Amino acid sequence: MLVLSAADIANVVATFSPDLLTGMMAFVFVGMTGKDGVQCPQRTTVTSSNYDALIMPSSIDTLGTAVKIVCVPKERTIHGLPASTLLLDKKTGALRALINASSLTALRTGAGSALATNLVGPTVPHVLLCFGAGKQTDAHIDILLRAFPSFNHCIIVNRTKNDRLAMLHSSLERRFPDVQFTLGCAVEGIGLDAFDLQHAVEAADVICTATSSKKPLFQSQWVKVGTHINLVGSYTPHMAEVDDALIRRAGRVLVDSKYACLHEAGELLSAGISMDEMVEVGEITHVDGTGLHDEVIRLKSAGDITIFKSVGIATQDNVIAHAVVDKATSMGIGTHIPAYD
Repeated sequence: MLVLSAADIANVVATFSPDLLTGMMAFVFVGMTGKDGVQCPQRTTVTSSNYDALIMPSSIDTLGTAVKIVCVPKERTIHGLPASTLLLDKKTGALRALINASSLTALRTGAGSALATNLVGPTVPHVLLCFGAGKQTDAHIDILLRAFPSFNHCIIVNRTKNDRLAMLHSSLERRFPDVQFTLGCAVEGIGLDAFDLQHAVEAADVICTATSSKKPLFQSQWVKVGTHINLVGSYTPHMAEVDDALIRRAGRVLVDSKYACLHEAGELLSAGISMDEMVEVGEITHVDGTGLHDEVIRLKSAGDITIFKSVGIATQDNVIAHAVVDKATSMGIGTHIPAYD
């Protein structure tokens, strides 16, 4: 059995390009839409006094079975969400690998958003606006700035200017010295400390939300025509990062999974979006990540903005876990437990 720590994961994924990551997600989404050889039951939640444990199993015939467990603390923390993925041997079912999945959850979500942005977003975006300061925001900014060199300004909005925001800002400035970064604070759609939230939203070409908010982060009328929005924070019917009006402006909403979003996407449920008004990414892309032209045009013409809603699906974790284990093995990274069975 192979054990991969957080440090091991960081060394491995540093070798993954945006094209490789978005290609993985295209493979996932096309497989989910076709359903051939794919099993991805709805996530199970086990509640305790201190956290909710989300259990996400999946099986892909060509790869194997994986089970991810991510814990969401009941109280806010600066340490992120603890997560682990168990990878089973394709033939025997024995445990092949135990993987620290804390950063992988954010990485695969960011890769899905980057794929969606590439398919239906503006071709030459300049201003990126992100809500949140956790690993999801970091992953989204990192892959989007690498995938779209045209970005020259990134605005990060958080509830407070805390240590986590400061550390994120410092890290991003080191990685992307040619990009201007602006920090702001806002709560429930109201800018704080003289931060002009409306101006930030109006300037954005791409918006990413990665928060646990139950109330809209900004007003729909501030979003300019042609903007693309990635909504990845909410995963229950009672969470919503944007208002109903914004959802309706899209006409049809791009999603990772219709079934999952119909049960878990608070924004879509609140806006009364039916399954017929959702379009899965797998319906508009080839397995290599290039768009199906007519389907892309049909989606983009349904409204004056585009929206991608992701609640996260277990097959994303499965594919990236296999890729990480294969790469770690080839690089000689990780700790082997020879007598586990």
